Amino acid sequence: MDFLEEIFKTVGNYLWAWPEDFPLMIVLLVGTGVFITIRLKFIQLRRVKHALDITRGKFDDPSHEGDISHFQALSTALSATIGIGNIAGVATGIHYGGPGALFWMWVTGILGTSLKYAECTLAMKYRKINPDGSASGGPMYYIEKAMGWKWLAIVFAVSTAICALATGNSIQSFTLADQMRSDFAIPVWITGAVIAILVGLVIIGGIRRIGRVTQILTPVMTVIYIIGTLFIIVLNFDKIPSAFAAIWDGAFTPPGAIGGFAGSTFMFTLIWGFKRGLFSNEAGQGSAPIAHAAAKTDEPVREGTVAMMGPYIDTLTVCTLTGLCIIVTDAWTATVNGAALNGSPMTAYAFAQGLPFLGGYGGYIVTGAVLLFASSTIIGWSYYGDRAIQYLMGDWVVMPYRYLYCFMIFVGAITKLEVVWAFGDIGLAMMAIPNLIALIVLAGVTARMTNQYYSRTHIPLR
Repeated sequence: MDFLEEIFKTVGNYLWAWPEDFPLMIVLLVGTGVFITIRLKFIQLRRVKHALDITRGKFDDPSHEGDISHFQALSTALSATIGIGNIAGVATGIHYGGPGALFWMWVTGILGTSLKYAECTLAMKYRKINPDGSASGGPMYYIEKAMGWKWLAIVFAVSTAICALATGNSIQSFTLADQMRSDFAIPVWITGAVIAILVGLVIIGGIRRIGRVTQILTPVMTVIYIIGTLFIIVLNFDKIPSAFAAIWDGAFTPPGAIGGFAGSTFMFTLIWGFKRGLFSNEAGQGSAPIAHAAAKTDEPVREGTVAMMGPYIDTLTVCTLTGLCIIVTDAWTATVNGAALNGSPMTAYAFAQGLPFLGGYGGYIVTGAVLLFASSTIIGWSYYGDRAIQYLMGDWVVMPYRYLYCFMIFVGAITKLEVVWAFGDIGLAMMAIPNLIALIVLAGVTARMTNQYYSRTHIPLR
């Protein structure tokens, strides 16, 4: 296991932190976000009202091709993004990068709204309607159809099929099993086996069943978790100004030693902020377009407009609330049995300290959130892996892949934390690189579609 950990960490560091002073992955992610934002004239600020109208069903038409509604598509995408990244991901980012890492997570969220719009609009335009009436879409389709780069589409699809087993699956099952072991002394293999069976009952039914589950599970779990964070923030309201000061100061002048590592630097904090920001909202990674491509609509721009709401909800709202709870309760500097907290136990500690009227049981809110968040993320990501493997090998391999996916839930639950997260970081980068290249090349297509839609529909800016 230690051997795998070293391999994954070495590959991950090369992808995310090379060269050391100017990491190309960060340059590609930020540069693409800035470029698309400017190219689309800050659409994420100009079209929020229209996004809300579409999401609430104002433009739904059951006769359109596709599998699920706009709201179900957004719920499925959010179920795969609002998850462990908002609980354990924020905590690991702050553990290693300090409070300033949250600032760089915000940057990924702001730029990510335009990236989500672009990738999901393209996914709708170039999606494939299967003989049974279901839809398949995502970066592999617009890379092949619009760019003609079949080889790059294959690279993306392979990366997605692998990443689904790591980022969307093993990380979630590990965190859930670890939390259940910590709180209730339940052996990790039992949790892994139970979750594998329960998730299997959902995902074997395909996207329609996934959509029905996530449209209920995602809003409920999000509201419960947000209420808990708001209670902590209200009770510690006097500490909020100093928390924001710590985030701002730490973003550019991080402390000298963070998470046990001496000599932490600005770039180190930035990298951890971007890694965990991308893990949280997946903007530019190319995963959400796979879910949004299944929406019932004949207007690609509409689904892209719905999709751009994801980072607003995920990173700029849920991650911010988690980060503030961790900072105002000093959970990020706390130790238990002489060891610094990390991952979901850090967030659970923040809830236990921040909700004293619950008599120390506040951490169980995080336990419940981990259970719901991890389960919904595993369910959502199963569909991403499905579509990727279908693109690569056809329909016949989809069902075997689903069984493999369920098996990997169990494997992730019994694996070491560092191995699981390092593997997930590799998957994030390998998916994002082909997709970001495609978004740059196809920026003109996206801009043209956007202009034509709003010129034809005459939807006002409000």
